[in-house]
Amino acid sequence: MKLFVAAALAAGLLSSAPAFASADLAKAKNCMACHSVEKKLVGPSYKDVAAKYAGQGDAAAKLVTKVQKGGVGNWGQIPMPPNPQVNEADAKALVEWILGQK
Repeated sequence: MKLFVAAALAAGLLSSAPAFASADLAKAKNCMACHSVEKKLVGPSYKDVAAKYAGQGDAAAKLVTKVQKGGVGNWGQIPMPPNPQVNEADAKALVEWILGQK
């Protein structure tokens, strides 16, 4: 029984690893060149993004698309370029982390 609980706990920790690693993932994918957690750089801060999309049920799906394909107009006229180096799983992990900023 103890082995089962330990395995379940380890699996749970491993499955949540991308959420904990997202700050490092954002750095690795070069997101931090234009964004920061606390303040606006070229693009909005992650805290501002989280506040803007709070309570919107489709926010994660919209933002995953935005991360991968880029866009312009939601935060002014400076475009966010597409990020083909960010696969869908990484985009989802990044967006989950961004939306969790308070």
